[in-house]
Amino acid sequence: MYPLPTLFSYRRCPYAIRARLALWQAGVTVQLHEVSLRDKPAELLRLSPKGTVPVLQLPDGTVLEQSLDIMQWALAQHDPDGWLQVAPMDEMLALIARNDGPFKHLLDRYKYPERHPERSAAEWRDEAVRIHLADLDTRLQAHPCLFGAHWSLADMALLPFVRQFAQVDRVWFDATPALPALRAWLQRGLDLPLFAAVMAKPNRPAAI
Repeated sequence: MYPLPTLFSYRRCPYAIRARLALWQAGVTVQLHEVSLRDKPAELLRLSPKGTVPVLQLPDGTVLEQSLDIMQWALAQHDPDGWLQVAPMDEMLALIARNDGPFKHLLDRYKYPERHPERSAAEWRDEAVRIHLADLDTRLQAHPCLFGAHWSLADMALLPFVRQFAQVDRVWFDATPALPALRAWLQRGLDLPLFAAVMAKPNRPAAI
């Protein structure tokens, strides 16, 4: 048991990134443990046998094993910019579900096409655009963020995954005429001091 909430995280994991975004935004101080995915600590596996990150243990012993649960818990403590109030929760959760389900399925195949040779990388990419990213771009043509003028839970939950998609082939992403508004939204998100803070490389367990 620790006096602070304890977060097991991996710096580049999009699920862990979005958990850290919400925790830092909420001003929740945690004991941060950067996990090596090749050598997962016994404490992580004891708390969450599935062995994936993020995992947050609260001081009362409660364990949160899903990134979205961590985000909502953190913002329930303090939500200074109203991320939870920007849009109806059911609408934000529906968009997040499409991201975490069909889009993530295609993103994994686009990122690792050698594991899924039934389609080319470009075909996986184009399907991901068709079923998810094109809609996001249409939304963002109307306003700066996914649900209006301000960042929301949905924006921050999706941002790390769009970042991962863009990094698969950055030359293509930066040049495609199909996603100009999404590209601008992503860059605004990456330029946030908040994003820079949660992506700082930890060199020892530390509070964020």
